[in-house]
Amino acid sequence: MQRRYLLTLSAMTLAIAAAGSALAQSYPNKVVKLQVPFAPGGTTDIIARVIAEPLGKALGQSVIVENKAGGGGVVGATEIARSAPDGYTLGVATVSSTAANPAINPKIPYNTLTDFTPIINIAATPNILAVHPSFPARNYKEFIAEVKKNPGKYSFSSSGTGSIAHLQMELFKNLSGTFITHIPYRGSGPALNDTVAGQVNMIFDNLPSALPFALQKRLIPIAIAAPQRLAALPDVPTFKEVGLEPVNRMAYYGILGPKALPKEVVDKVSAATLKALQDPAVRKRIEDTGSIIVGNTPEQFAAQIKAEYEVYKKVVNTAKLSLE
Repeated sequence: MQRRYLLTLSAMTLAIAAAGSALAQSYPNKVVKLQVPFAPGGTTDIIARVIAEPLGKALGQSVIVENKAGGGGVVGATEIARSAPDGYTLGVATVSSTAANPAINPKIPYNTLTDFTPIINIAATPNILAVHPSFPARNYKEFIAEVKKNPGKYSFSSSGTGSIAHLQMELFKNLSGTFITHIPYRGSGPALNDTVAGQVNMIFDNLPSALPFALQKRLIPIAIAAPQRLAALPDVPTFKEVGLEPVNRMAYYGILGPKALPKEVVDKVSAATLKALQDPAVRKRIEDTGSIIVGNTPEQFAAQIKAEYEVYKKVVNTAKLSLE
């Protein structure tokens, strides 16, 4: 009886594996959804829409972008984690949704290290601290003097509580000994719009979405979280230059799916994304936003997510941050 049971179980396992293999071989045979966990207009949305069309061409099926904003990326990421592991619902992974937010929020309904299948990191982007032109400072020295002189007077916007922008600014505040009020939004697009409109004094944002406003002088850049100064903003120092190297971390924008995504599907999406990134026009559109092309392996992206999560968990614990 036991031997018959084991044989039956083995047959079932082989059948499931065969079904999964057949699914992967025919993948994709319908539209693939690429879900963005933030509102339209932010950097995550920009990167997703740049890659969607060429990715679809490489896969042989249309890839449509769908925005699911809320909770600093948690709403969209939760839907990805709970979706069927068939490759037809994928998501854009950000530092906010897979590292910063999970680090500050113990109640999120997914485990960032076990409930996803990392596929590929598309690009990394610097982050920028910028103020509205009405702010009484035009460089970092003037900025730090002003906020230290007036604790609590000024506010900053971010893409949401627990987002990378929020935690990087909290890290900045902790290291610089300043107090600036946090105003969270449902995505970097709305946060950016209100800062440009002068309703909030400053923003910690991804460079691609904030750069056009900085070049138009509708925002005044104060410091950049990047390995080195940017050609587009040569007079703006990095956080390392002003003595705050821990703040000097870039954001990532990758593709992931739910856990247990078949390896064949992962490999197809990874290869198709790499093919899309080889197109000079696609690379230029991404690089024109201020982003750096990455295109790493699933294993490398998984290790990157784990490393960023551990960094922001330490930030949360050190600064004693919480959502309460």
